[in-house]
Amino acid sequence: MKASIPTVAVATLAVLLGCSTPGVVAPPQKTDSSVTVAQVPTLKDTLIVPGERVGPVTRTTTRKDLAKIFGASSLVDKTIPGAEGIGNFAATQVNLSQGRSFLIVWSDNNRTKPSEVRDLGTAWKTREGIGVGTPWSVLRQKLGDFKLFGLGWDYGGTILLESSKLSRYEGKLIIRVSADTKASERYPQDYQAVSGDRTFASTNRRWQKLGMKVSQIIVILNPS
Repeated sequence: MKASIPTVAVATLAVLLGCSTPGVVAPPQKTDSSVTVAQVPTLKDTLIVPGERVGPVTRTTTRKDLAKIFGASSLVDKTIPGAEGIGNFAATQVNLSQGRSFLIVWSDNNRTKPSEVRDLGTAWKTREGIGVGTPWSVLRQKLGDFKLFGLGWDYGGTILLESSKLSRYEGKLIIRVSADTKASERYPQDYQAVSGDRTFASTNRRWQKLGMKVSQIIVILNPS
């Protein structure tokens, strides 16, 4: 599942749960009158390694593996549309606690080969500390000067990693930023000045007023 964007190639948009599971801690169970209450698994390993893994999810993880790692009750299968509404793709939502949930999009309908991981909660971070919610000022420190697509369209706010300090993640990681929800009302001229299907420099002074932060992280595991 992959879409081509001018100047940068990006993708569009295994053991049982228990003490022996790396990065996954089996939650305590509460009993009341001999009734066991199931709880959502707590995941310790929330590291993103672009192109390789998202916590315990790797390039070879299958739907069956997910059930073993997180428990079948944490999984919800669904079908999602491809970029710009083209095509449909099998996906599995993994519901975890404390900002750790995520969605796997599969390369095949049998759910045996993960294409990408998206809809990552705020607990997930790269080794550089980049994740959903990372503010613009921190992002500038990590990436240096870079280019990104203008706001207000399908690929709005997508950072062109090839122009940044993290160019090694090109084709493995997608980072998108968004303005504050009220930015277009408070600063309409600045917002419009950095909107549209074109690229802008991160040094553009207009970004400073808009409350920019990372709004989406997509990790590519098996590019198609």
